[in-house]
Amino acid sequence: MSPENICPGCGRHCNLNEPHCGRGEEYRRTGKMPEKQHRRGHHHGMHMAHYHAADMNDKLIINLRDLGHMIHFLYEGKASQKRILIILNETESITQKDLTERLGIQPGSASEILSKLESAGLILRTQNETDRRTTDIRLTDAGREFAAEALAQRQKRHEEMFSCLSEEERKELLSLLERVCADWRTRYRGNGHVHGHGGN
Repeated sequence: MSPENICPGCGRHCNLNEPHCGRGEEYRRTGKMPEKQHRRGHHHGMHMAHYHAADMNDKLIINLRDLGHMIHFLYEGKASQKRILIILNETESITQKDLTERLGIQPGSASEILSKLESAGLILRTQNETDRRTTDIRLTDAGREFAAEALAQRQKRHEEMFSCLSEEERKELLSLLERVCADWRTRYRGNGHVHGHGGN
């Protein structure tokens, strides 16, 4: 086995394709070796000390920021294959230009991802009948099955993310967040940092 295929996670020289530790799995998935546990614990302690010393407004910001990081970690990226398949599952067909604009990514990045999905047999790309410069995209049967599974996984994850709250608590949280979001959009609109609700 070449050195490039050996997992550096725990020194057991596992095959990188089948690591046997959490750090190795993270390295296989991201290409970056996470910090060791004791360092994470040290940083967590510093974070908590800062949190307890903060005032109420700072604590609100810290929690919102931490939630944002967690959502980014848990959620599909804006150009992930799963997100694209879920979007395509909502419509019979969409042009590549419209899909790229909906994702908010560069056309080159979209083409690269769509090529992978096409090679996997999950989508079909055809020339638009009325505009030869435009490409239409639709799911294959296999792509529709994959999209349905991805959507079910997303819905299950959303249920888990708020399972610690009762129905009434979720309604109250939603009302408070909507009020804060509306105020921030009005208060900070025009500074280039405030955006509306995202799509899928």
